[in-house]
Amino acid sequence: MAGLIHPEDLETVRERSRIDDVVSSFVQLKPAGGGALVGLCPFHDEKTPSFRVTPSKGFYYCFGCGEGGDVIKFVQQINNMGFTEAVEFLADRVGIQLRYTDGDGGPRHEPGLRMRVLEANQLAAEFFAAQLASPHAVTGRVFLDGRGFTREHAEHFGIGFAPRGGRDLLNHLTAKKFTRDDLVKAGLVRESGWDFFQGRLVWPIRDAGRSTLGFGARRLFDDDRMPAKYLNTPETLVYKKSHVLYGLDLARTHIGKKNQAVVVEGYTDVMACHIAGVDTAVASCGTAFGADHSRMLSRLMTSDALAGEVVFTFDGDAAGQAAALKVFSSDATFTSQTYVAIEPTGLDPCDLRIQGGDAAVRELVARRVPLYRYVMKNTLEKYDLDRADGRLAAVRAAAPLVASVRDRSLVSEYLRELAGMVGMDTDTVRAEVQRANNRKVAPEPERGLRQEAPAKPAASGQVAMMELPDPSDRRIATERGVLKVMVQHPSLFPEDWGGITADDFQHPSYRRVFEVLTATDRNVGGFAQAVVNGMDDPVGQQLVVALSVEPLLAEPTGAYAREYAARLRLAHVVRDINDLKSRLQRTNPVEDQANYNRMFAQLLELETGRRALEQHAVGS
Repeated sequence: MAGLIHPEDLETVRERSRIDDVVSSFVQLKPAGGGALVGLCPFHDEKTPSFRVTPSKGFYYCFGCGEGGDVIKFVQQINNMGFTEAVEFLADRVGIQLRYTDGDGGPRHEPGLRMRVLEANQLAAEFFAAQLASPHAVTGRVFLDGRGFTREHAEHFGIGFAPRGGRDLLNHLTAKKFTRDDLVKAGLVRESGWDFFQGRLVWPIRDAGRSTLGFGARRLFDDDRMPAKYLNTPETLVYKKSHVLYGLDLARTHIGKKNQAVVVEGYTDVMACHIAGVDTAVASCGTAFGADHSRMLSRLMTSDALAGEVVFTFDGDAAGQAAALKVFSSDATFTSQTYVAIEPTGLDPCDLRIQGGDAAVRELVARRVPLYRYVMKNTLEKYDLDRADGRLAAVRAAAPLVASVRDRSLVSEYLRELAGMVGMDTDTVRAEVQRANNRKVAPEPERGLRQEAPAKPAASGQVAMMELPDPSDRRIATERGVLKVMVQHPSLFPEDWGGITADDFQHPSYRRVFEVLTATDRNVGGFAQAVVNGMDDPVGQQLVVALSVEPLLAEPTGAYAREYAARLRLAHVVRDINDLKSRLQRTNPVEDQANYNRMFAQLLELETGRRALEQHAVGS
């Protein structure tokens, strides 16, 4: 089994994959001076370009949403890939055969296979779409028409038809010079040589960059030998059902703009929502909505993920209640607030649009309620609220739900709501919720609650990360300025970095960058990337990328670097002088003469140092 990618190959991939070439496949870039390029950020909605690419450094950075990194990170984000997948994607793109360490040394797949699979999928999607207009696809067209979808809708979503012949797609793609082995590995053809999809309506499943990763297909004919109503592409090199969402290619920008994602259950539900104006709708493909899906959506909500909404649509029956409880059991994996939209009639969005029109679908989402409130209501219904012990038991069962609310400003309101629902004093309910928040043991399983209700790992993990400094904070502007020069032009500084130490930095994140920076070999190729690799915190990596692409105030020279270093050290000395003056003012020179004289001598020494640094720092 293959192990880690060989470090030399990794660097070769970075060197040959020009970031401007890769990014320009997704973003229209324009020159911005100084060798940089700018465009509209693909990770959040904006009207003024704040997305900056610096080819000489190999980095991108958005000053609007803070996303940034190298070419590998860009491919990871834009295609929702893991690190290894992104490297393999780029290696195929530039024709590099990767070597692997800590394993058998062999590649995970043949060089270029990923690109061939994606190309085959694209041609298959075009083939299926063309077949939908054929006489053989009349059953499929009748199905779409019966659900209120027009030809224009089918074209917009790329819907197609897989012929019933059994080898039509195989013959079509082998004529395009694809081998049967390639098509088997793409999940388009079975080992036996038969087309994987036959006599079915087909939906292409695309990533955020609109590359076709696989397909979902619906049964149309009673004599279909595959009994499943829906059939999905098997797991392939590019299609992993836990990492894809149907409709993401169409919903991506709207999710970022509205800070909301609506999760439905099927392909036609996604179509109905988008047509009705709910253009943030997506659906999982052949699997339950999981942690990887939630992380995908959180990355798209770059404006404020904590304030974002993930809305799930469920039926109002027992099955819908069970589905809501299942989602709530994994609620800790969501960064955003979770909501549920219940249709009492039991209709899914597609059928609801047929019976009630587009407005009914929009109203379904507009009636969303917090998921915790829906689960709370179902939890309280299990207890006899006419009895005192029943009310207390109900509060104790519901307390972890309130304790799980991420927006702490809403907790008081929810406490009053819970108190009103059970008919108890608010202070009593608050005490029970506080106990639930502090309790380390798990609640009883039979109550249907989560096993670790008090803790919110995702949120606490975010708090523990480094803080991203405000680039406009003038109080620490010198710290940011000198780090920009250090990251971008390390050779301008003497071996001791101009006498700068970690104590010269007030902001802990700037201090950490300096510590990693000075521990990195400045003679290594790609110094900025090496510093990024040395950071063990994603926020720290993001900060280094920002420092590496932000423009400098003047042409960098050795004198400029020395002056900036002197200015930073001067700021530290001034702080020490002010602290010492404060202590002197609080010290009685008669009663504590020795201590006073010692501090006064230190003050004179600091003042001498200050004057010397002022002379060196004047140019910066």
